[in-house]
Amino acid sequence: MTTGANGCGREKYFLSGKVRLANPVSYPPHGDWDARLTAIACPGLTPVTTLHENEWFTVRDRGGYYTTEYHSSQVIVLPVVEDAGIVMIRAKRPVIGDTTLELPAGAIEDGELPVAGAAREFAEETGIAIPEARFRAMAPMSTSPNRVPKLVYVFRVDLSLQEFERRKPHDSEVESVHCVPLTQVVELITEGGIYVALPVAVIASYLLSRFPECRPKAK
Repeated sequence: MTTGANGCGREKYFLSGKVRLANPVSYPPHGDWDARLTAIACPGLTPVTTLHENEWFTVRDRGGYYTTEYHSSQVIVLPVVEDAGIVMIRAKRPVIGDTTLELPAGAIEDGELPVAGAAREFAEETGIAIPEARFRAMAPMSTSPNRVPKLVYVFRVDLSLQEFERRKPHDSEVESVHCVPLTQVVELITEGGIYVALPVAVIASYLLSRFPECRPKAK
């Protein structure tokens, strides 16, 4: 979709044909893990000045672009229950004054494989232990392309309702754990009940692959 030269006014026309991508993400089994998952994506932005650093992240000025650089790679998990529901957590988020419905997520520890980090974070936040072999990679995503110069690992895991019901206690960062039916997930997203950006994007990616008939048809 294209606008006028000054970026305002009504759209003039839609792009036709296949859109060419400059630097699409890569991930197994479609390729190697994208380098931007573990390495800063903008090393050429200079000069670099460190403005703040703590045990979790560093804030830098990279050639006039202010970045938040987490010390550990990040991972998020999409847990699908019998193709009918999604395991979601209520995460305590005092900064935005809510306990938001989200997907299990967290940091990958030093020396830990991405899939191992996904399985561990999932178990810690939901109380459900699933073997690493059952986790499947999805396309990595960017949480904040103007601030965070790394991508996030995304994994999907399928589980049974029985495995969900037999869950053990979760960690203290999580208020509660729920199995939300797909129909309710869609309703919550469209009506603002689920509004944290990364979980919404991951769920949307799954729904579009699960229900291809929902994709817009090319004219």
